[in-house]
Amino acid sequence: MNPTELAILNYFNYFTEIEDVFVRRRGKHLLLSPIDWAMIEGWRERGIPLHVVLRAIESVFDNFDKNPRPRTIKSLVFCREEVEAQYSEWLAARVGAGSAETASVSETMISREAALEHIISVCRALREVRAPELIEDIERSVARLEQLGEGISDDPGATDRSMLDIERFLDEALMLKGESGMRKRIVGEVAAQLKEYRKTMDKESFAQTERLMTLKRLREEYGIPRIGLFYV
Repeated sequence: MNPTELAILNYFNYFTEIEDVFVRRRGKHLLLSPIDWAMIEGWRERGIPLHVVLRAIESVFDNFDKNPRPRTIKSLVFCREEVEAQYSEWLAARVGAGSAETASVSETMISREAALEHIISVCRALREVRAPELIEDIERSVARLEQLGEGISDDPGATDRSMLDIERFLDEALMLKGESGMRKRIVGEVAAQLKEYRKTMDKESFAQTERLMTLKRLREEYGIPRIGLFYV
């Protein structure tokens, strides 16, 4: 298996491993909801290790089994607080650890050639986007990506950080300049999906999940690809 295939495998493993453990402990097949997927995406983007998330889910179900309740666990949201708590403990234990020990998969498995190929592919996809309201931002992003590709280094970590900066730039453009009618519709649909969770999530986590779900929908509507090396 080549480095690109390994990176893709590890990216999807983060999602599928979490889903598999949740479904197994749940005791019956239950598809994850859009908010569950957005929350997993948020955990991955923050760099919460897979083993920390899995351990937290197992812990939640272990405690639930010891103290059964009338209502069952129907959503991964039920595990969110434990994931945050165990992640905080993990971070505290990692203080002073070398950066090599916390390097992301994208920084260790993506070759220079694969990164360059991804940059070319992203530029091609961006040029196909037909959105007058975003044209200036897309052209700037393509120019920055082409410049990055021309001087691409052998350090995938540095390349990935530069690409994520460009992705964040486009994210802001989508949120601020995306066609108003589309944005209003998507924001309303996301709000409806998240309505039942507003009271059970802290404001910061809720806002982050809402933003991730909105951005995902906007990217899909415009056909804008993900840029970071995790998406090779």
